[in-house]
Amino acid sequence: MTNRFFAIAKAPAAVLLASSMLTACVSPIAGPGGKYASPIGNAPVTSNPTPYSKALVCLGGWARQQGLGAPRIAVGRIADYTGKAEADGSGRKITQGASLMAISALAKSGARLVERYDTSVSELELKYANNKLIGDEIAGDFRKIHAGQVPGSDFYIVGGITELNFNIRSTGLNAAGADLDATDFKGNVGARLFVMNVGLDLRLVETKTLEVVDVISYQKQVIGREVSLGVFDFLNGNVFDVSAGEGALEPLQLAVRATVERGVLEMMANLYGAPGPEVCLESDPLLTAGATGNFYPAYDNLGTNNAATREDPSRWNVRRDRAVRNGRF
Repeated sequence: MTNRFFAIAKAPAAVLLASSMLTACVSPIAGPGGKYASPIGNAPVTSNPTPYSKALVCLGGWARQQGLGAPRIAVGRIADYTGKAEADGSGRKITQGASLMAISALAKSGARLVERYDTSVSELELKYANNKLIGDEIAGDFRKIHAGQVPGSDFYIVGGITELNFNIRSTGLNAAGADLDATDFKGNVGARLFVMNVGLDLRLVETKTLEVVDVISYQKQVIGREVSLGVFDFLNGNVFDVSAGEGALEPLQLAVRATVERGVLEMMANLYGAPGPEVCLESDPLLTAGATGNFYPAYDNLGTNNAATREDPSRWNVRRDRAVRNGRF
């Protein structure tokens, strides 16, 4: 018992202090506020833009300035077709909410949206109204169902996330050094960069005819990095093994959002009859590039639509072209 007591007494004071601090963070007895522990973090809620968000807002403002009527657009299923899942079974690697991202992008561009993605509540309301179960503001009256009360869509967008390619290319360096004496200082350092990408295919369909009038196929590369440092040494009979590292991966789901917004931006520019990014530029120093799909002229604008602007990644990108306006009209 005496030897055990002295072994505990020799434990570093820092370890004991850290242990007491950890136990103080969580209590088995709820506090006055009814909580065992308070959550950490105090970051405020912020907007979630991509490099193309300002261009979407700018395009919608340009269309209003030109007196152009926005088409009614619905969003269907934009599914994850990569089939990639986490190894631990926790879920898919890619967001399943690309359709919601497209709805947000269309709203930024000034499109008139009609709901087709989740109509469960509307269908239930219509069923209740049809059975005279929903009352209106007038006492004793019930909600009427009128023919043609639901507006139809002019176009709808469908598609999917079709690519998720890991480690397209990577590069790294690892180095270690040590003295010949086993008890002397030893250390190692490492760094690694790797690139992956996501791909998206969207199509715009005219609702009445089911004609595919526009097609978009884009990809975005994502970069990640890792840095590590380790030290191993014997000092005064004690062993010290210290390591530290830092890693960062460009947000993969935000890359999907950026790709969706770029596709929606090109489709809406075409429907509005916009000639290209120059409608949101003070000047357009960039040259034209090739097209990625079919084009449906919402107006008589085949000679001036955005067909020649789609491939250049700098087009519409506020971070790459300082001449892009802020979308204020």
